[in-house]
Amino acid sequence: MSVIKIYINRNLNGVPDLRRIISLSFIIAVGLLLSSCQGSENKGNLYKAGMIVEGSIDDNPWNSKGSDGLLAVKKKFKVEIEVIENVKTEEEISKAVSELVNNGVNLIFGHSSTYGESFYELSRNFKDIHFVYFNGNYYNSNLTSMTFNSNAMGFFAGMLASEMSSTNEVGIIAAYQWQPEIEGFYEGVKYQNPNTNVNMEFIYDWNDKEVAINAYQKMKAKGVDVFYPAGDAFNEDIIKQASIDNLYAIGFVTDQFKVEPNTVLTSTVQHVDQLYLLAADMFNKGKLQGQIMSFDFKDDYITLGEYSPNVPKYFQTKLNESIEHYQETGLLPNQY
Repeated sequence: MSVIKIYINRNLNGVPDLRRIISLSFIIAVGLLLSSCQGSENKGNLYKAGMIVEGSIDDNPWNSKGSDGLLAVKKKFKVEIEVIENVKTEEEISKAVSELVNNGVNLIFGHSSTYGESFYELSRNFKDIHFVYFNGNYYNSNLTSMTFNSNAMGFFAGMLASEMSSTNEVGIIAAYQWQPEIEGFYEGVKYQNPNTNVNMEFIYDWNDKEVAINAYQKMKAKGVDVFYPAGDAFNEDIIKQASIDNLYAIGFVTDQFKVEPNTVLTSTVQHVDQLYLLAADMFNKGKLQGQIMSFDFKDDYITLGEYSPNVPKYFQTKLNESIEHYQETGLLPNQY
């Protein structure tokens, strides 16, 4: 008898509070069993993939997409996977990495930009392990940063916000000032309509929904009628509030059209789940290098989501054509 167990996640102390265990038992002839096992083994460099995440994989769309990506790695390469949640401090990161390595993981994903510095230090001690994280500037021979070039994403969101504003007041509520989509949003707004005013608020936290809602209310009082909530933990709350107030919003990270179809004009979608597959495939083939890898509309790792029927067809066409031109030339509309 062979029992296959796929354990998806647990916390740093090993408590199975969110563990999903799927067990499949089967009995077959020895010859067929050996044949099946040989046929299912991964023949490349990837033995086992692991992921650490700051909160829970169910906390927000960004974390959920990371989990989806790791599950896709398991399915494609037929390897075990392991996730450790609620890993935030330097001590917790070190402990989690050591635990994953001891459990046979040789490809570790850190599902946040905050893991960059710790991974840089740890990568020098674990030479046989490859580390991958997202949207950071640290890299090493066995450390890769997979970065979304989100300036263009913000630009096209800005164009749409400016076009759809009746008050000529639009707003972006972002977690941090360094987010590239902020500058892109501003430039896109001004390209579409120089008379539209851009309001900005920064939360200085990815997860503080209360502060984000307060920022929304402040902008609403100034006449903002289109919001771009550039934070995956609080964007849905702002979208729902905008719906109550009969205002517009643009989704972030995932396609959020179905959250409020009459409110969400479109979404700027980052396909981070597909980057998991890309990294695993390159690592499995021995081609994943220590570097900063950048991804954009040109790679189809960023796309726009479904359009609201409230967005005029002519402007949908204009946006789509502008994106196609950017994919072909690398030039945004204000650059030609």
